Amino acid sequence: MTGRAIDTYLNDHLAGAVFGSDLARQLAERTDGTVFGEAMGPLASDIEEDRETLRELMDRMGTSRNPVKQATTYVAEKVSRVKLTGLSAGEDEFGLLLALETLSLGVEGKASMWEVLRDVSDRYPALAETDFDVLLQRARRQREILEQERTEAGRRAFVEGDRDGDGER
Repeated sequence: MTGRAIDTYLNDHLAGAVFGSDLARQLAERTDGTVFGEAMGPLASDIEEDRETLRELMDRMGTSRNPVKQATTYVAEKVSRVKLTGLSAGEDEFGLLLALETLSLGVEGKASMWEVLRDVSDRYPALAETDFDVLLQRARRQREILEQERTEAGRRAFVEGDRDGDGER
């Protein structure tokens, strides 16, 4: 039963990693030419590399990909573009804030996964060759970068966009 639970766990995180890496690439393209864009390009590459690390880890574990979760993730990512670009609210900065919060939560979840896998790696030989401390450090660095821009995006969306200072636009 434990093998089945970890397979489900890894597939759930792979679905999130696919969504997150697509979102990170969109954010890199969207912020290209800005100060944040200079950080977002390498960050998107790191997130894609983490997704590939998870896939390789799943291969070593003998965990097959769940096609239903893959298809659901594909659809969810496409549908979320309307919300995470700000089109649904008519505000680019609001969409950027939502996208950054979504990605930040995903990175936090990834860090939690690396911690759990590190903690059970003594029970799964295929995990033993993975340096989870390095992966955790990278996730924490990613989260710091996203958090800085997320707070700035919130300020731009809710304060700078409020021209009268009365909470109305």
